[in-house]
Amino acid sequence: MGKKGKGTGSFGKRRNKTHTLCRHQWGQKAIRRKTTGTGRMSYLKDLPRRFKNGFREGTEAKPKAVAAA
Repeated sequence: MGKKGKGTGSFGKRRNKTHTLCRHQWGQKAIRRKTTGTGRMSYLKDLPRRFKNGFREGTEAKPKAVAAA
């Protein structure tokens, strides 16, 4: 492997974050910062509404009947 250092040769030895407790909690804050919902969600934010309507597009609501007074 040559010289001792942090380069390519040392990447095969990286096994120090495999303990179960550490593995479940390690880096959780980093995931929270980057997860879905932290950005604009330009596509995802109106998906529930479109799903609720069965992904209809280009139709217009029928006019409601005006109550005769």
